[in-house]
Amino acid sequence: MTLLTTPPIDQAEGEQMLVPHADFAPEGPQPMEVASTEATTNAVDAQEIDEPPSARFTWKIENFSKVNMKKQYSEVFHVGGFKWRILTFPKGNNVDHLSMYLDVADSSALPYGWSRYAQFSLSVINQIHSKFTIRKDTQHQFNSRESDWGFTSFMPLSDLYDPGRGYLVNDTCIIEADVAVRKVVDYWSHDSKKETGYVGLKNQGATCYMNSLLQTLYHIPYFRKAVYHMPTTENDNPSGSIPLALQSLFYKLQYSDTSVATKELTKSFGWDTYDSFMQHDVQELNRVLCEKLEDKMKGTVVEGTIQQLFEGHHMNYLECINVEYKSTRKESFYDLQLDVKGCKDIYASFDKYVEVERLEGDNKYHAEQYGLQDARKGVLFIDFPPVLQLQLKRFEYDFVRDTMVKINDRYEFPLQLDLDRENRKYLSPEADSSVRNLYTLHSVLVHSGGVHGGHYYAYIRPTLSDQWFKFDDERVTKEDMKRALEEQYGGEEELPQTNPGFNNSPFKFTKYSNAYMLVYIRESDTDKIICNVDEKDIAEHLRIRLKKEQEEKEQKRQEKAEAHLYTIIKVAQDEDLVHQIGKDIYFDLVDHDKVRQFRIQKQLTFNSFKEEVAKEFGIPVQFQRFWVWAKRQNHTYRPNRPLTPQEENQSVGQLREVSNKANNAELKLFLEVAVGLDMQPLPPPEKTKEDIILFFKLYDPIKEELRYVGRLFVKGNGKPMDILKKLNEMAGFAPDEEIELFEEIKYEPNVMCEHIDKKLSFRSSQLEDGDIICFQKSPQGLSSEECNYPTVSAFLIYVHNRQVVRFRSLEKPKEDEFCLELSKQNNYDEVVEYVARRLGLDDASKIRLTSHNCYSQQPKPQPIKYRGAERLTDMLIHYNQISDILYYEVLDIPLPELQGLKTLKVAFHHATKDEVVIHTIRLPKQSSVGDVINDLKSKVELSHPDAELRLLEVFYHKIYKIFPLQEKIENINDQYWTLRAEEIPEEEKNLGPNYRLIHVYHFMKDTAQNQIHNFGDPFFLAINDNETLGEIKMRIQKKLHVPDEEFSKWKFAFLSLGRPEYLQDSDIMSSRFQRRDVYGAWEQYLGLEHSDNTPKRSYAANQNRHTFEKPVRIYN
Repeated sequence: MTLLTTPPIDQAEGEQMLVPHADFAPEGPQPMEVASTEATTNAVDAQEIDEPPSARFTWKIENFSKVNMKKQYSEVFHVGGFKWRILTFPKGNNVDHLSMYLDVADSSALPYGWSRYAQFSLSVINQIHSKFTIRKDTQHQFNSRESDWGFTSFMPLSDLYDPGRGYLVNDTCIIEADVAVRKVVDYWSHDSKKETGYVGLKNQGATCYMNSLLQTLYHIPYFRKAVYHMPTTENDNPSGSIPLALQSLFYKLQYSDTSVATKELTKSFGWDTYDSFMQHDVQELNRVLCEKLEDKMKGTVVEGTIQQLFEGHHMNYLECINVEYKSTRKESFYDLQLDVKGCKDIYASFDKYVEVERLEGDNKYHAEQYGLQDARKGVLFIDFPPVLQLQLKRFEYDFVRDTMVKINDRYEFPLQLDLDRENRKYLSPEADSSVRNLYTLHSVLVHSGGVHGGHYYAYIRPTLSDQWFKFDDERVTKEDMKRALEEQYGGEEELPQTNPGFNNSPFKFTKYSNAYMLVYIRESDTDKIICNVDEKDIAEHLRIRLKKEQEEKEQKRQEKAEAHLYTIIKVAQDEDLVHQIGKDIYFDLVDHDKVRQFRIQKQLTFNSFKEEVAKEFGIPVQFQRFWVWAKRQNHTYRPNRPLTPQEENQSVGQLREVSNKANNAELKLFLEVAVGLDMQPLPPPEKTKEDIILFFKLYDPIKEELRYVGRLFVKGNGKPMDILKKLNEMAGFAPDEEIELFEEIKYEPNVMCEHIDKKLSFRSSQLEDGDIICFQKSPQGLSSEECNYPTVSAFLIYVHNRQVVRFRSLEKPKEDEFCLELSKQNNYDEVVEYVARRLGLDDASKIRLTSHNCYSQQPKPQPIKYRGAERLTDMLIHYNQISDILYYEVLDIPLPELQGLKTLKVAFHHATKDEVVIHTIRLPKQSSVGDVINDLKSKVELSHPDAELRLLEVFYHKIYKIFPLQEKIENINDQYWTLRAEEIPEEEKNLGPNYRLIHVYHFMKDTAQNQIHNFGDPFFLAINDNETLGEIKMRIQKKLHVPDEEFSKWKFAFLSLGRPEYLQDSDIMSSRFQRRDVYGAWEQYLGLEHSDNTPKRSYAANQNRHTFEKPVRIYN
């Protein structure tokens, strides 16, 4: 293990970060950006750091594949005076990826309130090609609750454990951690409005990309004024109206003193919580939002505003050189995408944009009446818009690595941009020469991080003065011009060495924060664009609505500030029990959140509070008796005892502390009022120790109804027999109706409602104040046809377990198709039987169910196995949340049978026809590759009856493996690899000692990045020891049916580990290849270099699976 001092990480990506204390990975979205949480200053953080100390720790794990521990820690290493270690889950933290985190090694020994902030990267080194090393960056404020942080899905286990990939060599894995300890910033004490005059926007999870765009648009006053003038009405709901939600947001940004929430706006987009936790692309959101606004502005006074501000036009032209022929096409744009790669600044990008392409040689243009002609092709601008939005292409697709990469190269942009430079070379001759295209920089949107995530913020100068401001979610700060411009160019930065004795050379490290979008305003349009926007631009109904919102917010703030002076008293009465029991609730007596509540000053005496109650309820003070509620050990909540006269003389604050030590926020009371025959209130009856207050619920088994019918005082030594007539009267039954009594004891986790012996005394039945008795007519003689639940006990168990489940087809996972009322105790067979019956399906075993992910609002990736869940509850639970959604699919064979089978998708390449057909092979898991081939033979057309087939593993246009016929199919993975079946050519059967089988692949060379890009169908070729390239070429041309003219342009090279060595026709080929096929042979091949003009196969999608982010959609 080694520890080296390295450059600190600037700001970097965060992907699927997770604190893994629970040893499982939540399936829901994890934040892609980590904001510093509030820090508690203590001795641990006391050190002052001018240059943040940083170091690299290297961990070599030998015998990696034999590690049988679920998690493994590295040795402890020190950075910034702190102890750290790496935590890995070699087989994944309940995912099929390597999971890896940075951990505070001594977290359990640190003092209370400790906190430390670090930026770090974790890497798995590729020991064959260092450029394929996987590195992920993030930052985190570590504390006692989150003492480790990192990546649950760091890299697929299939890649890690594949020796050919280079991450595991000699069963050794090398992991590196670069850690830079930073000073903790007190993020929350900053008052943006006070310091800058502006306020920020709250982040909903991963909406910083949206916040930076909204701030940029808001600070274009002409745009803001147009939004204010969009017609909305007082009846509109902001959550359903994009114009009103945007007006509301802009109004609050203009007049609020604190940061503004964006939830109303995202709801108006039709987004759910999951969308707010998905990081999207600023450019995509900008286009979609502007298109929506453009559409909503049609037919209004502000129609055309988006075009007036942002729309420019360019002309695509094609002009023949030797004949009089020219073709032009005018196109509009709202933003321009400029290349960063290979361009040093904006002007270089514009030069590239208008660069003339010559069409000549094999690439001549076919002019309509002139045939093939040499031609020039290019783009020139007709006009630029007043507000010019430039998207910098910081993200590109890397063909060799088959992934998106971020371009962090240095790229300069000026404060003043002159697009009329060099004799207006960017403009077409038709452009209006009276317009001066001189622009000044208004805003710089920055992306900090990597391709999989990161953080967005914006530098804006709202009035185009010299003062810049940084808008970073809720925080707005003043910044100088250097921070907004030069520091966002990207590229590399040098840091002085923190350990000069170790290495004298300065550090260079890549800056992960750089400009991603620029907004320029044309100087001649400045007065029009940077206009005055005040209250008169805002509709009156909007002003009234928003001022009311502000007042309510202020009132709530004031109430919160004064909360320590007040007590909330919640008063329940008999009327509340009547209204709630059997409707809103079935168990206990009342939902305290739905009763009348009073906000009373703590110093007020309770007797004074009773005067308030008298006014509110019309019940004189002398007729009021209040009972205190108590939570019992079985988690039920019942009236416990009446307040004493001494307690009623105390202040409300004292009484609350005495009666409710567990929850000092509120006081819950039951108001007992006795009434006479005339329904007028009476003084409360005297209560002795012998008196017990009981509450009564009546159950009707025929109607399946439960309702509250009243309360009674009984003597402890009395018996239920004594009150039967009174209960019949309360129920409206005949005086001699036979009734049964049950005590409702508890309902969590299970219902307990027990029969009461009418002959035993109340005390003997252990009844006490606040107990609930449920009664009903005797169930004897009731048939199952008459009622489902003959006793109140059975009914309460049903109510407790009933669950309405929304079922969705797996093919339409956003749409509820039908609902079923089920019991949480239903077993697997019962649930699928109910679903099958609802679908009119005879065989319930053909139903396959999939659980719902409460975080992503999507189906879980793996379906429920046959009888894989014991009860409905197990199907609905997702960690600590209960869902009410299940997804179903109808299979063509029973699920138990399907689970015993392995399904493979095999691409069959016909020997003589240029076609590929995908076949789905379904065989028992214990089957072999030979069984797959036999099954395939019955489905495909062979060139001759005796043809032999082989099964290949193809990945990124290379053949990695010929499957042995005896290999079991259970472990074959067709999710990552393409399985290809083909006939074995006669010449490859029974190869003699002088022949060998070589790999032949198509490739193109990317000269700009000096990389090899394979494409097309790879194949094998049998060659003789003495065969020259010239002889082999003839066979290849014949095999591939390539015309002479095209084949003459092909180049041939021997490639080993991606490096081409070009060959001559006289070269003997066999000498370059290994004698026999060994592991890794796919990296040695005969390469055919030519342009890729092969038709795209339908199965190619499987070879190039890219996990792109969820697209931005605004649904409303």
